[in-house]
Amino acid sequence: MNNFTILFVAALASSVLLRLWLARRHMSHVRSHRAAVPPDFAGHIAIDDHHKAADYTLTNTQVGIIALVWDTLLLLGWTLGGGLEWLDTAWRAAAWDPVVTGTLVILSAMVIMTLLELPFSLYHTFVVEERFGFNRSTPAVFISDLLKNGLLLVVIGAPMIALALWIMESAGEYWWLYVWAVWMTFSLVMFWAYPAIIAPLFNKFSPLDDEALKARIQALMDKCGFRSKGIFVMDGSRRSGHGNAYFTGFGSNKRIVFFDTLLNSLEADEIEAVLAHELGHFRLRHIQKRLFSTAALSFGALALLGWLSGEAWFFQGLGVSQPSSWMALLLFMMAMPAFTFILQPLLSRLSRKHEFEADAYAVRQSSGNDLVRALVKMYRENASTLTPDPLYSAWHDSHPPAPVRIARIYGNIRS
Repeated sequence: MNNFTILFVAALASSVLLRLWLARRHMSHVRSHRAAVPPDFAGHIAIDDHHKAADYTLTNTQVGIIALVWDTLLLLGWTLGGGLEWLDTAWRAAAWDPVVTGTLVILSAMVIMTLLELPFSLYHTFVVEERFGFNRSTPAVFISDLLKNGLLLVVIGAPMIALALWIMESAGEYWWLYVWAVWMTFSLVMFWAYPAIIAPLFNKFSPLDDEALKARIQALMDKCGFRSKGIFVMDGSRRSGHGNAYFTGFGSNKRIVFFDTLLNSLEADEIEAVLAHELGHFRLRHIQKRLFSTAALSFGALALLGWLSGEAWFFQGLGVSQPSSWMALLLFMMAMPAFTFILQPLLSRLSRKHEFEADAYAVRQSSGNDLVRALVKMYRENASTLTPDPLYSAWHDSHPPAPVRIARIYGNIRS
C-alpha cells in the first residue's frame, strides 16, 4: 500500500460519509415538514400532494443511500480489489495492438458496470416510479433503451475511445492537449447533432399542432430573437408521468421541446411563461457559458491526467501493476469523483444562478404570475419536495429550492 492508496481511501471515505450525512439531514428535514404544506404554497398544493412529494423524496433518498454503498463497494472491487487488473490481464493475453486492447478493456468495463448497476435502474423504474404513479415504461421499452444505448456505445463510443488511445500512444508528452481538442470538437458536434440524430432514437418528436399556441410561442420567440428548427412535442408519457421542457442544439439546429405530459397539465399562458424561462437561458448565453466551463474543467482534468499517467504510483496505488494509457483513463474516471465531490456546491451554485437569471428574464418577457403557477403545477405533478434540506439542496440541486425560487420571482415582479 503506497501513499496514494491511503490518500484515495481517505478521500473516498470522506466523500461517502459526507454524502450519507447530507442524505440523513435531507430525510430528517423532509420528515419534519411533512405534516403541513409550507405557508407560501397553502391553497395551491393539497396536503395529499405534499405528503406524496415527501414520501417520494424519502424513498428516492433511501434508495440512493443503498446505491451509494453499492457503488463504493464496486469501486473498491474494481481498484484495490483487483477487478481492473484481472480484466486488463485477460485482454492482454490476446496480444492485440495496444489501441485495440485498450478499447476493448474500456468497453468491457463499461458494459460490466452497467450490468452491475442494472438492478437499481430496474428497481427505480418498476418499483419506485410505479409506486408513485409515474412509470409508463414497459419491460420491452426498458430493454430497447438498454440495447440502443449499447449500440451507441459501440458505434460512437468505441471510435472515440480508440482515437483518444491512439493519440495517447503516439502524440508524445502533450497528448492530453490533443485529446482535449478532439473531445471538445466531439462535444460540440454531438450537441449539434443530438436533437436530429440521437434523441429520435428514443422518443418521437412531433411538430406542435395547436395553431393558437404555436402562434403565441412564435411571437414570443420573435420577440426574444430566437430562431429554431421548430417547436416539438416529445412523447415523454411513453416512459414517465413527469413533465418538462427544454431547448437543445445550437446554430441552425436549435429546437424547442415540450414533454406531452407538460402540455397536458399547463394552460397556454403558463406554457408561454415556461418557454420564456427557457429562452432566457438562450438570450443570456447560459449554454455558451456552460460549454466554456466544461472546456476549462476538462482542460484542467486532462492536464492532470497527463501528469498522472506517467507516474507508476498512480497505477499501483489503485491496484493496477502495469501502467497503460487505457488504465490511466479508467482509473482517472473512477477515482476522481472521490476527490472532486467537495467542489459540487460551486457547480450547483452556478447552475442555480442561471436559473434565477432565466426566471428574471421570463418575468420581463411574459408574466411572472403565470410562471409561478406553472412552476407550482410542475412541483405538484412531479412530486418535487417543497421542503428540501438547505445544505443538501445547496450541494446537490441544480435548481433553487421551490420556496426560494418562488420568492425571488415575486421579488422580480414587484421590482
